[in-house]
Amino acid sequence: MKPVLYGYWRSGAAYRLRIALNLKGVEYDQVAINLKTGEQSSEAWRAMQPQGLVPVLEYGEARLMQSPAILEWIEETWPQPALLPADPIERCRVRAWAAVIGCDTHPLQNLRVLKAVGNDLGQGPEGMKAWAHRWTRSGLAALETLVAGVARNTAFLHGDKPGMAEVYLLPQLVNARRWEVDLDAFPTLMAAEAACLALPEFQRAMPENQPDAE
Repeated sequence: MKPVLYGYWRSGAAYRLRIALNLKGVEYDQVAINLKTGEQSSEAWRAMQPQGLVPVLEYGEARLMQSPAILEWIEETWPQPALLPADPIERCRVRAWAAVIGCDTHPLQNLRVLKAVGNDLGQGPEGMKAWAHRWTRSGLAALETLVAGVARNTAFLHGDKPGMAEVYLLPQLVNARRWEVDLDAFPTLMAAEAACLALPEFQRAMPENQPDAE
């Protein structure tokens, strides 16, 4: 049974799922929900996802929502290769690194939040950019410090292969570049990104390589 990923090429949360599924070697189909044209607000999509968000992962009769929950489901459904360490302390550490992005950085730059800053609060495009810069730099700086403080033997954030931390990191770096954030202050994260992008699983997941990319 193939999962079906409902998403958008520029969605960071959908990007996470593409990376994870590719690393697991799971084939999936994609259905585009065009956030640019407002398809996420349509009655049909709201019937599937009441928040009007992407992604949704359909698997048989199940429709799974919220990328952190879906990523845990993917890890449990296809345990190998593992995206989380076996040791409980290390597993907690990697989950915390992922949460720096998934809980404290990315949600503040969700499209609906940025629209609220720019339009509803009257800050305009420059205000949106300043908001995105503030929270991107804050989150990446914290993650850089956390990861650099742990001994590593490879460029990956933990261990000798990419895992859950990279699943969250790579989409956030795409978003950072979109807002023209200077990434020179994060050499540890940049090295991890370069190591990931050398792998075909990450290359296939990149936004510009999706069927609905513009």
